Amino acid sequence: MQIFKRSQRSGARKPANESAGRMERRPRILVIDENPTARTVIARRLSHLGYDVALAENGFAALGLLVARPVDIVLLDMGLTLLSAVATMEKIRASGLSPHACFVTIAGRLERPLAVEALAAGADDHIAKPLDFDLLDARLRHLCVRAEQMGALTRHNAELDARIARRAVELGETREALNELQADRARLVSSIQALHDEIARLNAARG
Repeated sequence: MQIFKRSQRSGARKPANESAGRMERRPRILVIDENPTARTVIARRLSHLGYDVALAENGFAALGLLVARPVDIVLLDMGLTLLSAVATMEKIRASGLSPHACFVTIAGRLERPLAVEALAAGADDHIAKPLDFDLLDARLRHLCVRAEQMGALTRHNAELDARIARRAVELGETREALNELQADRARLVSSIQALHDEIARLNAARG
């Protein structure tokens, strides 16, 4: 397994969403391909385009890598044999190691059934080989922006849920305090009534 990083100062293309302030770090991509030459070529091209790229030769290696390094996008070849691409997607999702990762599959232009299979299995996108890296870059950027937006929405919902929970506790405490005040008032009214009754009894006795 390898990780390819490249400094922004080396001329790497800045992501469009970085300039818009949406993503302050380089997107992380995990490339899963059993072909070592293909892995290296993809990694170098994506690194030049501004991504941090990790490489895995199969789905099992990918799971091991994700334990220490969650990613934003998993780019996997549909020709995986040791563990199929669909099974790899399922295992990564079930592991929860990169819960917000998007999945992009790749296959030959004539392998349309594989593209259909990938999308039916829940892949977020599919692109045909030989790869058009400008097109791939545009699609990956779109997925990164969407993932950022979904992440922000998830965080907002979590904060809202926490606020609702805190408010419920506060209301519960307020309701309990109100019940105590009502009980105190009832005891006070009862005491006043008892006092009135005692005064009435004493007045009657004097008469």
